[in-house]
Amino acid sequence: MNGHYGPYGQAPYGYGAHEDPEEMVELNAAHPAYRNPNGSFDFQFNDMPSPGLASPRPVIPYRAGHMAHEDYNSPYSSPNPGWLQPTPRSSTGPDSFSYGATPYDSRSASPTLYHNSQVGQSHQSLTHLVDSPSSPGLSKEWVKSGSIARINDRDDAEIWKGWKRVLFAFTPFLTFTNTAVYFFYLGLRIYCIISAQNAAGVSYAGAWVFVSIEFAVAIPSLMHNCWTMMALKKRGRPRLRLTGNDCPTVDVFITCCGEDDEVVLDTARGALDQDYPGDRFRVIILDDGKSATLEECVNQMSVNHPNLFYMAREKIPGKPHHFKAGNLNYGLDAVHYLPGGAGQFMAALDADMIPEQEWLRAILPHLLVDPKMALACPPQLFYNTPDSDPLAQSLDFFVHVIEPIKDAMHVAWCTGSGYVVRREALDEIGNFPLGSLAEDVATSTLMLGKGWKTAYIHEPLQFGTVPDDFGSHLKQRTRWAIGTVDTAFKLKFCLWGDAVKQMTFAQRFSGFLYATLSLYTLLLTASLFAIPIILLWGKQLVAYANQEQLHWLIWACFATTIVNRLCEFTLFIPAGYHTGQRGSRYQLWMSPYIALCIVRSFILPRWLGGQTQAFKPTGSLSSALNERDPKQRKNLFVRLRVILFNYMAFFHLAFVYVTLVAVVITTYKCFATQTTFKGIVVCMITHAFWPPLTFLFLCTSLWTPVSYAIDPPSVPDREDLLKRDPKTAIAHPTKKSKKIAFGGQAAWFELEYTVATTATVLIFAYSFFF
Repeated sequence: MNGHYGPYGQAPYGYGAHEDPEEMVELNAAHPAYRNPNGSFDFQFNDMPSPGLASPRPVIPYRAGHMAHEDYNSPYSSPNPGWLQPTPRSSTGPDSFSYGATPYDSRSASPTLYHNSQVGQSHQSLTHLVDSPSSPGLSKEWVKSGSIARINDRDDAEIWKGWKRVLFAFTPFLTFTNTAVYFFYLGLRIYCIISAQNAAGVSYAGAWVFVSIEFAVAIPSLMHNCWTMMALKKRGRPRLRLTGNDCPTVDVFITCCGEDDEVVLDTARGALDQDYPGDRFRVIILDDGKSATLEECVNQMSVNHPNLFYMAREKIPGKPHHFKAGNLNYGLDAVHYLPGGAGQFMAALDADMIPEQEWLRAILPHLLVDPKMALACPPQLFYNTPDSDPLAQSLDFFVHVIEPIKDAMHVAWCTGSGYVVRREALDEIGNFPLGSLAEDVATSTLMLGKGWKTAYIHEPLQFGTVPDDFGSHLKQRTRWAIGTVDTAFKLKFCLWGDAVKQMTFAQRFSGFLYATLSLYTLLLTASLFAIPIILLWGKQLVAYANQEQLHWLIWACFATTIVNRLCEFTLFIPAGYHTGQRGSRYQLWMSPYIALCIVRSFILPRWLGGQTQAFKPTGSLSSALNERDPKQRKNLFVRLRVILFNYMAFFHLAFVYVTLVAVVITTYKCFATQTTFKGIVVCMITHAFWPPLTFLFLCTSLWTPVSYAIDPPSVPDREDLLKRDPKTAIAHPTKKSKKIAFGGQAAWFELEYTVATTATVLIFAYSFFF
């Protein structure tokens, strides 16, 4: 099947890169206020505010004197002190999908809050769209002030081009061929087992178990292949730029909670350094950690940046605060009480995501040219990814392959940072949904369900940091997976209900597919347990009635392997071949962690240890490993102890050990029981070495946490990865840090793939001689 699913066609899970600045906050969703009596979450979607309720004025800890920066010529200013007064909510009541009233009010169309801005008609604020052909730059002859320039027919023209595009166009056809060949192979396997049983009068239990595993874990891959084949339509999103000073107003939220002050401040400086009129946007730091030092630093910066604000909401003990979604909703309501009211658009950045200077000018045009475009989002890219990316922390495969395919089918997800959203669309869905660990995916899904559009802008417009330790990586990815599944349950897997009423078939299928892929980690993990068992069992894994059937089985396996390799190469092109292969290995070694958290969250009752939260290590972690700092990392013994036992990688170690022992025993038996070269070869390939040597790929993939503990990568200090202006302190990642270096680990795995493919070819060739 498609290469990024691995040798068994295992499916990706947890896609949806919703970075959460509350990384260090315990996801204690087991709190009684979060759960229904049956132990499930309350998922609070609010299409419209409750009827007849006035919004109470929030307590906003603005810095002293900040309101003095009022400019009556600014779209954010109000000559009428009436901006301080709340406006009654709409009288429209919630629909059947509303699970509870939100305490937040978005009122983006309130006439008392806007004077120079036409919020209800944001798409009309810029009416000039230049329909000229592609241009290498912003030519003065055809770009006018206040217009939208089309500078290329493709937004990703500078990311990948040339022969790569030509070859990638064959991906759907290769996927179709791969699917057809794989179905033929599985059908032939089943036919040969039945024939062998009829001929010998015995049951080939091992062969049935082996083919069942192959078929079971191929189901999600087959589903994703259907999705890939649906994307025959070429994606044609252009590269646009908003020019001139006639720009809409934007509230840029930076959500944070406990991150280092300097990390947040670097993001704030990057946001303030936008190539955008300073009186048309503001940067609001929403600090859920209430850091006194951060507030002081922001106060100092605001002296030179009057469009910078600091806010920290009050958290009442015992009352759910809904983490990032609650923080964003607080900001959406709070900006109404700033001079001029709320902006026409809202943008959000994670605490560590430094935007490029053209970020706003690149994203906003896609919202302005289409009044039904609710949200536009760029990829999340990173600048501190270690060489070879051993834990597959970069999201390159998702952002360069999966999201463009989804965008071509009009199913772009909000990926959590860097997005710009239309306030009217947020109003219609009742702001960010509460009670979800994946509020970004839920938000974009609800917008699609209301008939809005979403866009994915495939340009490198923001760069952040990946977790710098193994534990944080596990917590982040398991939270994503739990959030995706939890959201799917509450949205009925996007198959029916008022919340998805206006979704297209492709949008519904996408929502169902990616939630199902997360659940299939349970089946994948079960198959991993079964593989060493059936190898130790010593039974024949590939059954056949005669020599001719064995020939056909080998030929079909050879065809499946080669076509799969071609699919890998073409499908991985936008992200890079090695990136895709890392993703295949990641899905294998990460599946036990994902499966464990899904069982705890959605299957086990609370009295048996059920809890809806991300992966939580056992034992004490009072001492950080600092594994990526060559000067401060703990010694080898400590790293192995923590990762093997606290982070449960002993399963990975046991799997590799038992599997290799089983392969050695099987090999010994073949040499002991067979007297001819042909007999030894046939015995080995039908018991353990069936091409493409699947056990080798499984062992090297499951070994990842252990190898990481033994030899963790070294990453330079964050400051060494940035280029900082000595006068303004504005920092952006260096060109080198934006790319993942090719290291020794990637070379080793490429050698492994080469050996497995070569063995498959040799077995195929030898089959003609016996």
